[in-house]
Amino acid sequence: MNKSKVDFDEFTDNYNSLLRDSTGFFTESEAYFARYKVDILRREVSSNAKRVLEYGCGIGRNIPFLRAAFPEAKITGTDISNASLDIARQENPGVEFFTEYSESSILGLYDVIFIAGVFHHIPPVERARVMKMLYQRLAPGGTILIFEHNPYNPVTRKIVNDCPYDKDAVLLKPSNLKNILVNAGFSVSNYSYCLFVPPSFSLLLPLETKLGWLPLGGQYWVKANHAR
Repeated sequence: MNKSKVDFDEFTDNYNSLLRDSTGFFTESEAYFARYKVDILRREVSSNAKRVLEYGCGIGRNIPFLRAAFPEAKITGTDISNASLDIARQENPGVEFFTEYSESSILGLYDVIFIAGVFHHIPPVERARVMKMLYQRLAPGGTILIFEHNPYNPVTRKIVNDCPYDKDAVLLKPSNLKNILVNAGFSVSNYSYCLFVPPSFSLLLPLETKLGWLPLGGQYWVKANHAR
């Protein structure tokens, strides 16, 4: 499937407002999604990470939560959008940001790689190459955790179809993502569907961890490790 590649430089000024327009029915706080995902990452990473990479960090919405979750770690963000990274640098002083596909994008080994909503923007023919590159960046024994939109959820599909910066999106099933990880050399250790309950229904939030098997969550995540 060929789709026109999105230029994220065009959406840096109104990214958060577009996100609120798309997901306001679930929560009006775009920070909720960042905190939610980083909390899962922190729960799934048992070791004390020293170097954490967010691949596809955009304007850096997740970075403050990564810094709080891994206070002893060096946090690095990368993206293909220079305009997005300019905002990320302004909002997160002291964090290193690099443009992907540049000479500076070869950054060494990381204990943790965090990716949220990026792979559906990568053309399917390029996904295997990108995953192999990420495998080379992860330290032996390290953890990669990837969040993606759930294509089985009709509400998610509508949000993606209506969102201007998702016009190039090709959604992946969990089985697709797991296969790409395994073919790149990773060992898949866990996965779960997530984002079932809006935060306004706080009494129901504990159900999130018990519904991970149910393919109706708004998103899902896959955890994999670099074989020692």
